[in-house]
Amino acid sequence: MRNTAVGLLFPVGVACAQELEPRTYSPSPVGTHFLVSSWSHLSGDVLTDSSLPISGVRAQFNLWSLAYVSTFGFLGHTASLGIALPFARGNVSGDVLDSATEVHRSGLGDMRLRFAFNLFGNPPLPPDAFAAHEAATAVGTSLTIIAPTGQYVGSRLVNIGTNRWSFKPEFGVSQTLGKWFVDGSAGVWFFTSNNEFFNGAQRTQAPLMTFQLHGGYTFRPGFWLAGDLGYTSGGRTSTNDVEAEDRQANVRYGVTVSAPIARGWSTKLALSHGLVTRAGGDFTSVTLTLQYRWFDR
Repeated sequence: MRNTAVGLLFPVGVACAQELEPRTYSPSPVGTHFLVSSWSHLSGDVLTDSSLPISGVRAQFNLWSLAYVSTFGFLGHTASLGIALPFARGNVSGDVLDSATEVHRSGLGDMRLRFAFNLFGNPPLPPDAFAAHEAATAVGTSLTIIAPTGQYVGSRLVNIGTNRWSFKPEFGVSQTLGKWFVDGSAGVWFFTSNNEFFNGAQRTQAPLMTFQLHGGYTFRPGFWLAGDLGYTSGGRTSTNDVEAEDRQANVRYGVTVSAPIARGWSTKLALSHGLVTRAGGDFTSVTLTLQYRWFDR
């Protein structure tokens, strides 16, 4: 795709802001460690500047991610810290001035960090004591940071990285009702400016609000099924203070199933798709995750 043709917001960044993830605030014992490997396939629309001569923009991307998460006691509460390193590979295609074009990109994505802190309902207990503890409503908060470590070239409009920092403070709640569970969260993404956008332009993005609701059933420990619903609002972008017509107001739905496969090992499959999309939310996501868990001795 010719560099002078279009202004694209890379689809992986859109997907990260609209991802659906159940049970992120469910209780865990301290001294638990997770090593997580995941593969995601994204396919669908890309956000474009409506004033530009481009139409029919589609993306097909595969993402691989390796993450580590650890839980620990902090100020008399349960906390966790996680880090994820992604790699992306795929194609973006569209009609530019009535001419079909396509671009391929592959490389490291932006590193993600997340610190979560339980406010109440999940005391800092070791595994044995945690197993005997009666489940209660858990309320927590978290801060997710995306650092600009991904591949980025200012002369390209399609990039793996975003060349900016992103921050999402969030509150979440998790409730167990026998074998049923429900959880939800509300957060806001804040973005720094990209001062090295195409041709030296400055690109900014307004805050993006996110809301999620999940409900599901646990068949046995580690084996559960959840229905997912998410809503994002805001996030309008501007280039050199000129606003684009890309304010989001998107509803996504999905389903997630998790199952144990061996001692300490589990796998998870998640599917999601846009239900009501105003800008950039009409994409399909399929994610397969392999997780290994172990405890401190």
